[in-house]
Amino acid sequence: MARLFGTDGIRGVANATLPPELAFQVARAAAQVLAPGGGVFFVGRDTRLSGPMLEGALIAGLCSAGVSVVRGGILPTAAVAYLTRNLGCDAGVVISASHNPIEDNGIKFFDRTGYKLSDEVEAWIEQALSEAGPRPTGTLVGGVRDLVDGEERYLRHLVARARPVRGLRVVVDCAFGAAYRLAPRLWELLGAEVVALHEEPDGTRINVRCGSTHPEPLQAAVRAHGADLGFAHDGDADRVIAVDGRGAVVDGDLILVACARHLLRRGELEPRVVVVTVMTNLGVERALEREGIRVVRAPVGDRYVLEHMLKTGAVLGGEQSGHIVFSHLATTGDGLLTAVQLVNAMVEADKSLHELVSDIERLPQVLHNVRVRDPRAALEDEVVQRAVARAADALGRAGRLLVRPSGTESVVRVMVEHEDAGTAEALARELADLIRSRAGGS
Repeated sequence: MARLFGTDGIRGVANATLPPELAFQVARAAAQVLAPGGGVFFVGRDTRLSGPMLEGALIAGLCSAGVSVVRGGILPTAAVAYLTRNLGCDAGVVISASHNPIEDNGIKFFDRTGYKLSDEVEAWIEQALSEAGPRPTGTLVGGVRDLVDGEERYLRHLVARARPVRGLRVVVDCAFGAAYRLAPRLWELLGAEVVALHEEPDGTRINVRCGSTHPEPLQAAVRAHGADLGFAHDGDADRVIAVDGRGAVVDGDLILVACARHLLRRGELEPRVVVVTVMTNLGVERALEREGIRVVRAPVGDRYVLEHMLKTGAVLGGEQSGHIVFSHLATTGDGLLTAVQLVNAMVEADKSLHELVSDIERLPQVLHNVRVRDPRAALEDEVVQRAVARAADALGRAGRLLVRPSGTESVVRVMVEHEDAGTAEALARELADLIRSRAGGS
């Protein structure tokens, strides 16, 4: 049996590879592992049309195993993690596929402390799927109650960590997702003038040509409104991409450097370590090292970033995609908290976002996503392996090559960095075309 959990929980096409029957079964298995004998789970979701369907199945599974549920409704992933811990629940669940297309959905679990589950615990849940488990009756069946002030609790948590920003004009792209109401309210509470984009809870348009994977509408809006900066979230708001006042994209790599410098000035970057992923630009690594900050690379996925942070004691880590983790403030990636910390850095340094990051020189980086039927099989092809080895030798010390399967989609990612942009593009395209032809991809 193929492993059910990927790099960020369970993902699939809702009602196809991720049907409500599977959500029911996974919920029962999770109840056996995380709350044997009964307990309380906190459940939240994003705005996807399939969300209520999977939520109903998942809650039914939990209740049938004797676990009660606190239902939070539409909330960012980080809010679910925070409220799980804040409410003293035994576990948390968020129904979301993050930045994935609208037809997808997913199930992510948090333990009682608000951390994502380890590979080992996920394996126990998969094993429990084949076990019958308890079937309580009468008063032992789990109950359900709604949490009416979840947003307010989470907002207070964010505001307590923010500097006032009166006079700042901020554009926020909510991606029709879980932050559709929270993100504009946050900046209004902090005193900013807010322009909100894609702020309707429209589950049929979540992430469609908007949000952190499509920052172009945000760039245009920042320029059109003369804003100081903008933020683009994804469907569950666990990541953020920024845009400076000139309309230039400031991705997770640059956000990491700006926040690392900010924490360093405040004496809060102890130890002087920042965890990044294998996708992080080599120029970012060099910029951090010039500040006397050691860089540790982790596999892609904020859970792996966090694992390396816990091992090294680092308080800051993140991904190019905008998943940033402040381990002294949160237990998981939080796009809203990251935006707050970035603006704190601007306010305390008395600099614009452009000024904060303009000195960081990155190597040209080219990324091609090749959609294939089986990413791992595509990379086991001997012809592909030989081509990748030759390309790595050709780059030498002047660049970097990474070819890997996506953990959330049927995609092979081909990333090439080189001091010469043309060389990077040519090599990435050559490898992508080869993988596409060998694996029957698109």
